[in-house]
Amino acid sequence: MDFLSNTVVLSRMQFALTAIFHMIWPVLTTGMAIYLIVVEGMWLKTRKKEYYLHARFWSKLYVLNFGIGVASGIPIEFQFGTNWAPFSEAVGDFFGSILGFEASMAFMLEAGFLGIMLFGWERVPAIMHYIATIMVAFGANLSIFWILSANSWLQTPAGGAFIDGKFVVSDYFQAIFNPFMVNSILHMFLATLEISLFVIGGISAWYILNKRHPQFFALSFKIILAVAIAVTPLQLYVGHLSGEQVYHHQPTKLAAMEAQWETIPAGESPSWSMVAIPNEKAEQNNWEISIPGLLSYILEIKPRLSEPVMGLKAYASEDRPHLISLIYYAFRLMIAIGVFLAVLMAVTTLQWLRGKLSPENITQQRWLLRTWLLSAPLGYIAIESGWIVRCVGRQPWTVYGEVRTVDAATNLPPGDVLTSLTAFAITYTILFIGAIYSGSRIIRQGPNLNLPLPGEKLEPELDTTPAEFVPNSRPVEAQQ
Repeated sequence: MDFLSNTVVLSRMQFALTAIFHMIWPVLTTGMAIYLIVVEGMWLKTRKKEYYLHARFWSKLYVLNFGIGVASGIPIEFQFGTNWAPFSEAVGDFFGSILGFEASMAFMLEAGFLGIMLFGWERVPAIMHYIATIMVAFGANLSIFWILSANSWLQTPAGGAFIDGKFVVSDYFQAIFNPFMVNSILHMFLATLEISLFVIGGISAWYILNKRHPQFFALSFKIILAVAIAVTPLQLYVGHLSGEQVYHHQPTKLAAMEAQWETIPAGESPSWSMVAIPNEKAEQNNWEISIPGLLSYILEIKPRLSEPVMGLKAYASEDRPHLISLIYYAFRLMIAIGVFLAVLMAVTTLQWLRGKLSPENITQQRWLLRTWLLSAPLGYIAIESGWIVRCVGRQPWTVYGEVRTVDAATNLPPGDVLTSLTAFAITYTILFIGAIYSGSRIIRQGPNLNLPLPGEKLEPELDTTPAEFVPNSRPVEAQQ
């Protein structure tokens, strides 16, 4: 238990805990906001009530995630001043301003229009409400731009130089648009969208499986499937591009991702390690299953490498990542989930083309619906795994090649950090339980399909809503 007396390790654990927990919530809001734009836009275009009801129902889950995301995100930024003060002092002129842009531009834009989106249905014209929804979605996704630009700069610092231990910016645009920036933003944007699609699809599948409003949720299921057809394969391709960037810019991270101990010279056609048991102490893999010749195709889509793949042994122990098994398997878990979701999308599309997803037939596709339901949390696991690879693989650097993590941490008493770490763990556990309870309650209650359109008055005695749109999906006679 030596780590309990190590301030740097405890500070890293605290930041990891807060970041991993916080990540759960905004990744759904950024993607779901786009879905809300789609369904509200379809309502304005067609004036079909089911689109309006979808916008009202899914916005409840949106605001729940938004609230927990705000509450859990604030402590992360405070840690730059408490636990990572030397880092903030060294890079604050750039890194701090970028986080300030995210708060002042993106978060304030999202928060400013959120009230109109949630409570303005009867108070503002329909087109104004739609503009508010667009602004909320734009603000949510603008956060991705600023946060990923800042984090990408940590991976590939550019646009200035470190002078007397402080980063001095010479070109702000070069720093913002650093080598990792574009692909990182695309990869994250597609990940948040993919998570939202499969969560909405999984929840819709749950309703259909339980024969609650099957026609209503067959619509949301088809909407997200139409988008997933493009998103899932594109995400795999952008992920490949991100891997290429690691190959060219972060050779030690690539070596950790592949548990590659020996350097592979250019011109060879190396195998790709599919499963292995890395042994850091012995600097070797105790056991391994590999696919011949695949690594060069993964890195360059060529039969032979044009550049060498550096092995971990080529670097001193203090200059390379540790926790190799964690990085190695987190990377493979992310890939496996991405491929699985793409295959599930393809199979579901085939069933759609065969007419199996029609309102009359979709309830019979129980195996497919169960798979979608079980797949709902997989996107979260994939995105957390990707961030583990991204950040743990960057070690021992906070700013790659420039600022070591051991020099970036504040020299605090270990007991103080352990106390705050424990407090965060308890608080976030309570928040998580509360969020799960509130979310499940929203889902159990289901949509209010008798909700009147803006400007209409509800007249229950004249309600002619079809049986499948009545809460609990029971015929009117059965309810009497």
